[in-house]
Amino acid sequence: MINEFLLIGSIIIGFFLVIIAYKLFGKMGLFVWVAIGVIIANIEVMKTVEVFGMVTALGNVVYSSIFLVTDILNENYSKKEAQKAVWVGFFVLISVTILMQITINFIPDESDKLSVHLTNIFEFFPRIAIASLTAYLISQSFDVLLFAKLKKIHKRKLLWFRNNSSTIISQLIDTTIFTSIAFAGEQNLDIILQIFITSMILKIVISFCDTPFIYWARKLCDKNTINLASKRI
Repeated sequence: MINEFLLIGSIIIGFFLVIIAYKLFGKMGLFVWVAIGVIIANIEVMKTVEVFGMVTALGNVVYSSIFLVTDILNENYSKKEAQKAVWVGFFVLISVTILMQITINFIPDESDKLSVHLTNIFEFFPRIAIASLTAYLISQSFDVLLFAKLKKIHKRKLLWFRNNSSTIISQLIDTTIFTSIAFAGEQNLDIILQIFITSMILKIVISFCDTPFIYWARKLCDKNTINLASKRI
């Protein structure tokens, strides 16, 4: 049951860290979290684990927290700020990919013992990189757009509905694009469907788990108890 406890713990800790970043640094903290999220998620996705009888790649929790961040920005500020966070993540993802390709192509010294492992982690897989970038930009932008439209209709009401519906539909788009580009022609249909279904189950559960945290973030904004770090300087 260790994996299950770690998964539950990572969900709680991940969302708490988002709130802490927001409380301490305001919008800047959320932008920083997006940068952290895209880097960590794309490293974690290389590790496959079994949780609750399902085999899945890691990264779903951290990646899902980015949807929470853009929804907080959309709710408390504007669609423009949320979309800016999406572009920050896209830029970071491209930048890390390029810089790490340069890094792993350096010839290591004889004393080096970790270069091979670094290469295994960051070795460039064109389909995976393209799949990740495409899925991220389209799904996150769609989430920002849908949340904004629902906000225009419902105003500040039904936050739980606006948050979950925009996130789950966007996660469906993300998973469909990523698995189609990354695995079509490389894996048989049964494996692709298993990856798709497992990922969506976890993402839907995680989406519901973030609901209390977006309410918490809105309350912090309403009470003007955010960006505490700058206020203490």
